[in-house]
Amino acid sequence: MTVNLETTYLGLKLKSPIVASACPANASLPILKRLVEAGCGAAVLPSLFEEQIEYEEAVFGSLHEFGSDSFAEAASYFPELDTYNTGPDDYLRLVEVSTRQVSMPIIGSLNGVTAGGWTRYAKKIEEAGAAALELNMYYLPTDPNVDAAQVEANYLELVNEVSCSISIPLAVKIGPFFSAPANFAKKLVEAGANGLTLFNRFMQPDINLDTMQVDPQLVLSTSAEMRLPLRWIAILRGRVNASFAATSGIHTASDVLKLLLAGADVTMLAAVLLKYGPQYVATLLDELKVLLSEHGYSAVSQLKGSMSHNHCPNPAEFERSNYMKALTSFSSDPI
Repeated sequence: MTVNLETTYLGLKLKSPIVASACPANASLPILKRLVEAGCGAAVLPSLFEEQIEYEEAVFGSLHEFGSDSFAEAASYFPELDTYNTGPDDYLRLVEVSTRQVSMPIIGSLNGVTAGGWTRYAKKIEEAGAAALELNMYYLPTDPNVDAAQVEANYLELVNEVSCSISIPLAVKIGPFFSAPANFAKKLVEAGANGLTLFNRFMQPDINLDTMQVDPQLVLSTSAEMRLPLRWIAILRGRVNASFAATSGIHTASDVLKLLLAGADVTMLAAVLLKYGPQYVATLLDELKVLLSEHGYSAVSQLKGSMSHNHCPNPAEFERSNYMKALTSFSSDPI
């Protein structure tokens, strides 16, 4: 059986549902070309950080401590700021060169949380040729006087500001730590997001007992982490009018298939690409074709969202009863 792996994400027609997630490796043109050869549908370039732009413009100031080592794509971002990439101008050149030389959609990425002058780079990324933009937002509200409504309002203001400045599609990448994720997803779309990338995977600090210092370490994901985006994409599909990208914990063709069934339009890879290289995309796609054929599917479009909350025979499985069932199904004999 011939299997059609084409999918649509952010209005873009992709040859496969595998997308390279934002990570430092994607700053290499040879790597991007190898991803195309392996069958990758699109690639998100590594993020251009709000802090980098402000630093480049000599207004770094108190931002030095903001967001340090918070992002999976930017471990060791501080204090050697200029080692992540060489700055906004070179980033824009990367966008321009890769969009000319790579035969798949190139998605730019901006990482920031405050509305300000740096957001003009959204337009610059569009002008450089990016097919879409991913706005990667993370803010750790440590001030006990800042409530959830204020945090959400700041996010929505920024999404609206960026979306109004560009005409290319905008995806918003967020973490799972919101009081009412479904409502917030709806508000993000109303603010101008065309797609949602679920979820951002943040680095958690450790303590080095030898040096007695905070020790940020990059620990790659496992397939178990895929269940969080699977659940929420399944809940949101058909309820929120947006494209959905799944990220975090996608390692196998089975992971990809499950997320497509839940309602993802694309699945984004980082850890397995860092471990095995771009050629692993071809392996995943070959295995995905076999899985689809075994289940009687001839195209990705036939199955997307068929196991979402809206279409699942028992939607409660994605809610509280699933938690109860999981607890009661586990048994262990004492040693």
